[in-house]
Amino acid sequence: MFPIPVSIITGFLGSGKTTLLNRLLKEPALKDTAVIINEFGDVGIDHLLVEQSSDGIIELSEGCLCCTIRGELVDTLSGLIERLQTGVTKNLSRVVIETTGLADPLPVMAALMAHPVMLQAFRIDGVITVVDAVNGQATLGNHAEAVKQVAVADRLVLTKTDMPESVGELPSLEARLRKLNPAAALIVAQGGGASVAHLFNCGLYDPQTKSADVVRWLRDEAYRNSEDEAHDANHHGHASSGHESHSAPDHHSHDVNRHDAAIRAFTLVHERPVPLAAVQMFFELLQSAHGENLLRMKGIICVAEDSERPLVIHGVQKVLHPPIRLQAWPGTDRRTRLVMITKDISESYIRRLFAAFASEPSIDQPDADALMNNPLAPPGLRT
Repeated sequence: MFPIPVSIITGFLGSGKTTLLNRLLKEPALKDTAVIINEFGDVGIDHLLVEQSSDGIIELSEGCLCCTIRGELVDTLSGLIERLQTGVTKNLSRVVIETTGLADPLPVMAALMAHPVMLQAFRIDGVITVVDAVNGQATLGNHAEAVKQVAVADRLVLTKTDMPESVGELPSLEARLRKLNPAAALIVAQGGGASVAHLFNCGLYDPQTKSADVVRWLRDEAYRNSEDEAHDANHHGHASSGHESHSAPDHHSHDVNRHDAAIRAFTLVHERPVPLAAVQMFFELLQSAHGENLLRMKGIICVAEDSERPLVIHGVQKVLHPPIRLQAWPGTDRRTRLVMITKDISESYIRRLFAAFASEPSIDQPDADALMNNPLAPPGLRT
């Protein structure tokens, strides 16, 4: 039964999270699911309600439970575990947490990763971000929270695509979403595309095989392809204009994308095994000094001390999930691959810092101490 998968549904105000949730709860696949929301009054699921019990739990007609966040999220989840262990709740196969429109989904993930009891009882399946096709461009341009919700998602759900107002917005919005998050599946809600089968089971573990499916979960090739496309675009732009091409956007001429420019998603690949101590120091430095802007990290690492059994890591801001040691490599590619999603941190800085700790030879490569003391380093990363 344990650990129970947890899915987080997020999206900006008015994006259609509640409509999506209502549709999903009618599917038999979500029987024995607990839905955690902020306030019952904020979520229109009244047509599914059966009764409300004294402990703040609402039982739904499809066999689900619905409860509000009482105090801290951990307290609410602990209450669900207690109900399960005491037999008040017979079965619990999944938890779905719907955030408020202004909420950052990362603290929810961090709470699950950082608490010892939560680690035993739950596992993060994925983040599902709902985007309004009519107002999505304006929302992303005006609200940094919306950009972050898109950047860290495992699934992106486009709503209101059937409205006439969305027709002219869709191509540019889809391109923007794919640039912000090239690895997330982009799903259109209308027409039945946003079903349980399409949205859930996107975590590390394959529910069919009961084993880790690192390749499907990591999707590092999506970030590498995106980087190649960006490089090609910059190269062609350089050739045609005759002027130097800069990777940083012009914040004055493209003010609507100013929040996008802060987000960077890339794959760091290292060819040789890395000493475990170097891996630990690399993550400790980044998380302790600049953790709030390390939105999400996923990876598989070839550790020098045991290169036949790779480490799988998953981090959110300052919290790193206890690494998982696989019994064998999930394929022929035995390189270290780290997917990094960051905000206001230079990609080149992270690459150089990892190379320094991993002792990668380079003519102009400074050592780790020099990088940490570099006055040009991001604020907080200098010793």
